[in-house]
Amino acid sequence: MRFGIIGTNWITEEFIRSGKEVEGFSLTAVYSRTEERARSFAQTHEAPYVFTDVETMAKSKVLDAVYIASPNSFHAKQAIQCMEHGLHVLCEKPVGSNAAEAKAMIQAAKENGVLLMEAVKSTLAPNFQAIQDNIHKLGKIRRYFAGNCQYSSRYDAYKEGTVLNAFDPVFSNGAMMDIGIYCLYPLVVLFGKPSAVKAEAIMLDSGVDGEGSILMKYEDKEAVVIYSKITDSYLPAEIQGENATMVIDKINHLKKIEIRYRDGRVEDVTRPQTPNLMHYEIREFMELVKQGARESATNTHVNSLITLEIMDEARKQIGLVYPADRLGADS
Repeated sequence: MRFGIIGTNWITEEFIRSGKEVEGFSLTAVYSRTEERARSFAQTHEAPYVFTDVETMAKSKVLDAVYIASPNSFHAKQAIQCMEHGLHVLCEKPVGSNAAEAKAMIQAAKENGVLLMEAVKSTLAPNFQAIQDNIHKLGKIRRYFAGNCQYSSRYDAYKEGTVLNAFDPVFSNGAMMDIGIYCLYPLVVLFGKPSAVKAEAIMLDSGVDGEGSILMKYEDKEAVVIYSKITDSYLPAEIQGENATMVIDKINHLKKIEIRYRDGRVEDVTRPQTPNLMHYEIREFMELVKQGARESATNTHVNSLITLEIMDEARKQIGLVYPADRLGADS
């Protein structure tokens, strides 16, 4: 499968390394806004084609699919451009700036008969399947708790007066969009859409959230999510049932999965998996294309949409507005 990449950063480096582990993967083209950067990146990774215009790349006929890892605010426009020319799209999380953009992307995928998949790697890993296969052992589920708090090196630059993309609302960024989604997306895959959302956050002067928490209500359970780019946390995630609690080491990596029963028994249900979880999302994406499928059964369009709807509501409550929100309202 001939891939083009949009975005030349550390995540695309990881994508290329992971892709080389998957049979049939071929890096064919690199897009960057500057030709010098595109050529340098392409040369390093032995990609034969270079583009500085997304439309030109989409029309080129040298690609089957694109991986989009540009800033969040560009995802929707670039993905739709590519899908309109028949390219399958694997788009980094969050798939769009808001639910309105996600809906437009899903519509474009359907109209053009192509695969659109959000690149949430954790939900496609073997240990997420272990969670799904063993969750019945917990009895009636009462609470989901997950945290993803990682002090960002970019915050040091921010405190010194340099606002990089990670803390710039122009690019639809902030802690919830960047790493909070790793807590929210698995919740949605497991339990669907909550009936109520209550959010709080610490806002930075740049206009984005540095950290926050979201409390969500379901008919018979609750979910608690905490996230941060300005502090660290070492807490595991938990799914608490009336019979047992599932303890998850790092919700974004799923390194170890244990079930702790009320009688004191501990069952390790961890499965072998490569530490480079992007391997699984690339393999899933390529297999879906080969099968003629137009949607992942796990990272579904609905799951992507619900996750953004939760984040839209949370952002509304904490007062986090992106330029992309205003553009959507004006269109």
